[in-house]
Amino acid sequence: MLSQQELSDRFEIQDLVFHYADLIDSKQIGRLRTEIFTEDAHIDYSAMGGSVGNLDTTIEFLEASLVSELFPNTQHLNANVQVQLDGDAATGRVMCFNPMEMALPEGGTQTFFLGLWYVDEYRRTDTGWRISRRAEEKSWVFNAPDFMEL
Repeated sequence: MLSQQELSDRFEIQDLVFHYADLIDSKQIGRLRTEIFTEDAHIDYSAMGGSVGNLDTTIEFLEASLVSELFPNTQHLNANVQVQLDGDAATGRVMCFNPMEMALPEGGTQTFFLGLWYVDEYRRTDTGWRISRRAEEKSWVFNAPDFMEL
């Protein structure tokens, strides 16, 4: 049976994961720095063609790609949140279903779909749970433009 603290920790981490997706899709990338990741976070988006590095590298990558006109609309549906607690640390695996609308070079847009997992490490901080490490794990890709390498 889970203790009240374990229940609270699990709900807080689940809320963190959902909040991440909301900030990404509403293009509020700067808020990831104070509301989602630890200062020393390592983020690896390479499984889907993204950046690998620290928080500055990640925010720069996300602002350049998602806030631009390249991806006018995105949705990151997170589900199957699995969390293993260990005091003030935790690990997790989170499913993400990710429709992306992409502006095409010749005009118009194309919507494609990504299926992936986030493999996370979390840390309790003075301001609540934060992601200290995140790596994407590719599951599948559907309808991506031919010129994309995913």
